Amino acid sequence: MIAYMLSLAVVRLVLDTSVFISAVRNAEGAPRAVLRLALQGDVRPVFGNALFSGYEAVLSRDALFASAPIDAAARGALFDALLSVSDWANIYFLWRPNLPDDGDNHLIELALAAGAKTIITKNVRDFRGAELRFPGLSIRTAAEYLQERKQP
Repeated sequence: MIAYMLSLAVVRLVLDTSVFISAVRNAEGAPRAVLRLALQGDVRPVFGNALFSGYEAVLSRDALFASAPIDAAARGALFDALLSVSDWANIYFLWRPNLPDDGDNHLIELALAAGAKTIITKNVRDFRGAELRFPGLSIRTAAEYLQERKQP
């Protein structure tokens, strides 16, 4: 019960696969800093079936990580570490915000199902064309999110 209450006090967010890719490929920068926040327990990522599958698909693309400083085994271990500090959310209701890239709809549905207030992605532009709007949900790049955290 105490662990559950502690997890509620930590900010829950959705980390798009684009953030993980950037964090792995570039040792510096905002995506790496956000991933570090998650691994340190300062934020609590949430996963659902579709996002988990997306991560697994991305991790299998060796060409995508050709210039990455870590190999496939280390990427897998990093993903396992991320999962170990994340929550799982089941999506029971599909909102279908009808984003230009239909593959991004699940991120909004996951955030709503998990009670996450923020989706962190490199593709914020893709979320602007949603037919449904959710005022309590923000879509931010990693840099924008980190900047907001610094403000009082």
